[in-house]
Amino acid sequence: MSSIKSLAYVNKHLLKYKSYLLWGILFVILSNIFAIIPAQVVRHAFDLVNDTISIFHLFRGTTAENSLYDIFGAAVLTYGILIVVMALTRGVFLFFMRQTIIVMSRLVEFDMKNEIYAHYQTLPLSFYRKNNTGDLMARISEDVGQVRMYVGPAIMYGINMLGSTVLIIGYMLIVNEKLTFYTLLPLPLLSISIFYVNNWINKYSSQIQKNLSAMSTFVQESFAGIRVIKSFAREENYYQNFTKASNEYKKQSLKLAFVNALFLPLILTLVGFSTIMVVYIGGIEVIEGTVTTGNIAEFVIYVNMLTWPVTSLGWISSIAQRAAVSQDRINEFLHTKTDIVSTHHLKNDIQGSITFKDVNLTYPDSGIHALQHINLSVKAGESLAILGTTGAGKSSIANLICRLYDTSQGEVLIDGVNIKQYDVPHLRSQIGYVPQDVFLFSESIQNNIVFGSEHLTEEEVMEAAKNADLYDNVKDFPQGFATELGERGITLSGGQKQRTSIARAIIRNPKILILDDCLSAVDTKTENSILNNLSRIMVNRTSVIISHRVSSAKLADKIVVLDGGKIVQTGTHSSLSAEEGLYKELYEKQLQGEEQ
Repeated sequence: MSSIKSLAYVNKHLLKYKSYLLWGILFVILSNIFAIIPAQVVRHAFDLVNDTISIFHLFRGTTAENSLYDIFGAAVLTYGILIVVMALTRGVFLFFMRQTIIVMSRLVEFDMKNEIYAHYQTLPLSFYRKNNTGDLMARISEDVGQVRMYVGPAIMYGINMLGSTVLIIGYMLIVNEKLTFYTLLPLPLLSISIFYVNNWINKYSSQIQKNLSAMSTFVQESFAGIRVIKSFAREENYYQNFTKASNEYKKQSLKLAFVNALFLPLILTLVGFSTIMVVYIGGIEVIEGTVTTGNIAEFVIYVNMLTWPVTSLGWISSIAQRAAVSQDRINEFLHTKTDIVSTHHLKNDIQGSITFKDVNLTYPDSGIHALQHINLSVKAGESLAILGTTGAGKSSIANLICRLYDTSQGEVLIDGVNIKQYDVPHLRSQIGYVPQDVFLFSESIQNNIVFGSEHLTEEEVMEAAKNADLYDNVKDFPQGFATELGERGITLSGGQKQRTSIARAIIRNPKILILDDCLSAVDTKTENSILNNLSRIMVNRTSVIISHRVSSAKLADKIVVLDGGKIVQTGTHSSLSAEEGLYKELYEKQLQGEEQ
């Protein structure tokens, strides 16, 4: 029941598009009326034929025979035209029914996807570290699709089922109550049988979807890591694993095919029983004179008209159940709120001074205590280098400055103001961030460089590329800066991707520039070239250089050395290299590496 209640969330969308729903209900009712009227026309036609045959024998061989024949032919033609007109009219209303209710479902689907995507954008980085991408995509695509099936086909056929059932049974009761009772006797059994068959179908369909999802993930990962697979000669092993997953998918698909094969025979059998009851009981009633042969023909049509509504009951219930589960999954993320919110929504243009006051950080998603009692300050326009071994907490400082996370204790100040008071998008728009894990979009190199910036000239793009030591590489490409990158920038080398990311950060002319180990994939010569350009770019701009290389730290006005989430040394390059400690150890090791 809790899952079914979750569908109440959709009510706001139904209310928004209530005009579509109301018109749809009207068209459903009208289409059912024009479906029932032909059955009554058929009844009159059958009675006419029966009566005319009796009268025809009386006038055989007389002058009135031809006149009677003409009248009979005209009447049958009129009934035929009426049935065709009714069928065409019903078709028009069925068209409008789908153009209202199904269109409404597509509009609701559109709104829901936009709402979910917009909500995803507001969630903090910790949310994405806890939830995998495949699950996020499934909720915005497959789960929304299941809800759309409820809002569209399920509601449409539900209204159709209710309307047609009430109208048809009402007409049947008016004609003959006894015949109606026996006609409807097998239909509840049909509905219950369809419900159980649908449950089997849903069970196997769900399993097939899981198998297909797992198989798709396996294939995607295999193709993405094809170079590693080939390097380790694991093609045969991966083929066997794929075959195993494929066989499981085939096994579930065959089970579903078997259950689907039962569906139509079951319907036809039970509908056949209803037809037999109509003919048998109806024949007795005809003999007794309570009904006509036209009524039997009428009831046979009604039985066939009731087949789909009764059959759809189980199908609609199944759709509603699946939609409720999907909406429950969607609500789980929609009810997740970000904790990265602004307290005062300040939109000041920052100068760039940064202060950490007794900062502690424990990642909420993993529980890792990344930073402990961090105290540091950087004046506007100064540069700070943060060094340390892997896992020392260097990137955590960058995360706090960009406010991707909030401190567990202590506070971060920008220009002497608590960072929580700034409007988050406005603050981030004044920060140029080059992350350690570079991500490029499947667009042109130029579009990747200007990402997040507006109204930039081509000269500014070229200048940023030159400062990032990227220009000479790209100009030799056949399409230059218009070169389209593959998925995650696979077209470029690791160093080229990092330099593109640097160009993307510096073209924004940020007040604070953060370089998070962004030179790890370039050689020493390229690193020196970029650092020389950066030394010019960093003038009058607060810069935070995060690295494990001492060579990158030489540019900074101040150096902070981290170890185990704590600051163990602070100073300049000359002072730190002269005293015993972690900085000197790193410096000497790297000097030895360069000499070798």
